[in-house]
Amino acid sequence: MSLNSRTLSECLKTGGALYDQGVDAQTLKRAAQESKLALFEVDCSRAKSKSAVLRAIANAVDFPEHFGGNLDALYDCLCDTVLDQQVGMVLALRHLHKDDPGLAEHAPAIAQVGEDVVEFARENGKTFAFILDRADGAAGPARPSSAD
Repeated sequence: MSLNSRTLSECLKTGGALYDQGVDAQTLKRAAQESKLALFEVDCSRAKSKSAVLRAIANAVDFPEHFGGNLDALYDCLCDTVLDQQVGMVLALRHLHKDDPGLAEHAPAIAQVGEDVVEFARENGKTFAFILDRADGAAGPARPSSAD
């Protein structure tokens, strides 16, 4: 079942990971605009490692030159970007190769950073939502690992 723009707008306003299948770019753009959220689309089609995904995010979101290229720096820069927005933001990682050997072990940690930014945004009166769109075409997040 695909989300329509109105339902998606309601989901975006609450923030968090979107687990629904079939969130296409045009519907997401329309819903983000309706929710007054900045939208950052990240093309991860060529990113086959954690560092490549982080570079793709840094380029799409226009992180500062001092971006450290690790998960702590990702968290810090996403939090700064959320605070810079009037209402909040949506981060859509498109064509993520989460099952590729160079990325499989890191995808849950990247998703966990997203969850941590959601919490930070809520604590600061902002909204952060994210989508991890798998390279095989099926939308859905790499869920954070519960085992440490």
